[in-house]
Amino acid sequence: MKRSQIKKIQSLLYVIILLSFGSLQTIQAQSIKLAEEYFLQGEYEKAKDIYQQYTNKKENIKKIYDKYLLTLINLKDFDTAEKFLEKLVKQEQDNPKYAVALGYVHRLQGKDKVVEKEYKGIVNKYKKITPKVLIAFDAFVKYEAVDWAEKLLLEARREEGEKTAYAPYLAELYLRKNEKEKMIGEYLNMVLVDYDHMGYVQGALQDALQGEEDLKLLESTLIQKVQESPNEKAYGDLIMWLYIQEKNFYKAYIQAKAMDKRFKLNGFKVLELGFICYENEDYKSASRCFEYVIQQYPQGSNFVTARIYLIKSKEEVIKNTFPIDQQQVRVIIGQYKVLLSQLGKSVKTLEAMNNMGILYAFYLNEKDSALAVLNEAIDLGKYNTRFVATSKISLGDVYLLKGEPWEATLLYSQAEKMVKDSPTAHEAKLKNAKLHYYKGDFELALAQLDILKMATSREIANDAMDLALLIQDNIGLDSTGAAMRAYANTELLLFQNRNEEAMQQLNDILKEYPQHSITDEIYWLKGQIYVKQGDLTKALEMLEKIINDFNYDIYSDDAHFLAASLYERLDEKDKAMEMYREHLQKYPGSIFIAEARKRFRRLRGDFPN
Repeated sequence: MKRSQIKKIQSLLYVIILLSFGSLQTIQAQSIKLAEEYFLQGEYEKAKDIYQQYTNKKENIKKIYDKYLLTLINLKDFDTAEKFLEKLVKQEQDNPKYAVALGYVHRLQGKDKVVEKEYKGIVNKYKKITPKVLIAFDAFVKYEAVDWAEKLLLEARREEGEKTAYAPYLAELYLRKNEKEKMIGEYLNMVLVDYDHMGYVQGALQDALQGEEDLKLLESTLIQKVQESPNEKAYGDLIMWLYIQEKNFYKAYIQAKAMDKRFKLNGFKVLELGFICYENEDYKSASRCFEYVIQQYPQGSNFVTARIYLIKSKEEVIKNTFPIDQQQVRVIIGQYKVLLSQLGKSVKTLEAMNNMGILYAFYLNEKDSALAVLNEAIDLGKYNTRFVATSKISLGDVYLLKGEPWEATLLYSQAEKMVKDSPTAHEAKLKNAKLHYYKGDFELALAQLDILKMATSREIANDAMDLALLIQDNIGLDSTGAAMRAYANTELLLFQNRNEEAMQQLNDILKEYPQHSITDEIYWLKGQIYVKQGDLTKALEMLEKIINDFNYDIYSDDAHFLAASLYERLDEKDKAMEMYREHLQKYPGSIFIAEARKRFRRLRGDFPN
């Protein structure tokens, strides 16, 4: 036979062997899959018969190990399970998981003394082998030997001589065992040894401690730690973080002051808390923080910022106290003027001019004064593009207030182009979308709102989504869109502070379209108008209509929380507490949950205002 023919025959045989091997692999995979199906169906004898065919080859063990062992355990075939595991322990002497599993099988048979000897041996063997510690730990946890998992990690920690070795694993183990005090201790040790762990520890504690009792345990632990080690900054930062999470800004303020004095922080910590309070609309707490910085550090680098934000905080209190006290508005404008005269008109103080313009226009109805202040601010800050864009938006608002929408939309568009794809640009686009909405041009409004739903600012995106839903939900059943156009026009009247006209128009819509889907929104707007007028009793009547008759609708959540806050303002403490408690139970997904919990606890007397 020629050499070439021999080579061809050899090649053919090689192909046949490969195909046969491939066929065997396929058959094996299908067989193991069939065993898994028997296992899932509870037909353990059938599963066992198939799995046993593959226990002799090492490469098959990973594929069948877990389900085969569970099959034997479910069949109470402990002798076979023991032989299977003993073989694996001999084959892989450096893999502790098989030894732990063998102990588990012995435990199921009540061989407690044998188990203790085996598990003690595992701990002693692997506590010094760092790469194997976590393998053994996972196995102990998997096979419900959590006390041995704890012993292993504590022994391994002693061997390493590191105070925080394996701390995250121990913390999770203690959480599993519901030993939360020990869990907290592990996390505190981590942040004490290395402050860089602070973010991780805060996130872990936030996930692990949910209920009020858990938070009280963390607070008491931290207070004790601060008293024992007052110079450990990590403890102070953590307790302040806890108070902020609970929105207990008064306690956070006390802690921030103490840390400021102890660690000589020049007011930075208190100022930072002031910004957090301001963002959370707790303007009284914000004012406390800014006043502290002003009084304690009159020559400090934060003095100007604190002074501006103190005025802004007081301004927000006045703007949210109804009916608006115009004399108090003039007091705030006066404080801005004093600030500008003392500190000059610079990049740091231009925001004060913008705020003055808004106050003149919307709270004193002095539109010409507003335009003069805003135009001067734009001229002075012409090299600060972002500030000019913000002021142009304010200027546009004033022109819309004056009933000049074309001038307003021009200014909004200019602002958007100046700072493309920024939060300020998105705000300008939203203003233009609302302007189209006010005019009843819903298609154009929706086109812009669809773009804004993807805005990076969550607030802008949410506002865009809410307005789009309002339009879509209320024009579908009304082919002419007349009711919706009337409602949109009413919102423009409210923007222009023409409250009496707006109220009359809302009443007209209710009469002309009594069964329209916009009805709950009308009650909501009427409630808002009554709040602005200081008629809280009538506002509550509107809110109760929404809560009782439209409890399935979008404003039910908002109406319920606002009603609770109005009862609080009316000094009906018990009713307010009842509603806040009900809000926590009835609206678990509400954006007001944290605030409702805070107000309930404050009314209960947990902490001062």
